[in-house]
Amino acid sequence: MLDNDPHGASAVKQVLDSEGWRVRAVPDAKMLLSELKSADWSLVVANAAAMDLESPAFFTLREIATVPQEAGGRIRALFVIPETGERQFTPQIEAARLPYVVRPYHLHDFLEKVSDLLVEIKVIEAPIRLVRREFGALRKKKKQALNSMFAARDAFSYTEEEIAEYEREEAQALKNKRKTRSNLGDPYS
Repeated sequence: MLDNDPHGASAVKQVLDSEGWRVRAVPDAKMLLSELKSADWSLVVANAAAMDLESPAFFTLREIATVPQEAGGRIRALFVIPETGERQFTPQIEAARLPYVVRPYHLHDFLEKVSDLLVEIKVIEAPIRLVRREFGALRKKKKQALNSMFAARDAFSYTEEEIAEYEREEAQALKNKRKTRSNLGDPYS
């Protein structure tokens, strides 16, 4: 993960860590290039504001992330574009046909993109975000069936207390069940 914003990097790391992935964060494009040479990466989440879109790092990411899986492509890139830089970064990233999310993003959208990219290169067989419970009281309150892995967008109108309750239960479930972590590029594992 490339992000020169410690808060943004921490948030992304926390989300992916909670899904059982090992995540390595680097603060600048030079370190990213070094890590790409020395580690076995599957996905690079890159803050577009942390690199010049005319830099070797961007061109390298663009090249390796667009190699089809059938042709040996094994790395994908997901760009995070800060809302304040949307006009600056989006045209180039779209022209390169690279996936991106605009920060602040909805957690659902972010995880959906991560899942799609990892499934595309066959790192995982199914999306990574599994709803571990059926939202118990939330489901009763909303009176709707959640038939898919992700709830519909309009189902995300929960209160802060409901979200906090869900996060506490998720954290407890993780503590109760130790998961084997898959590697997204930690060179030290």
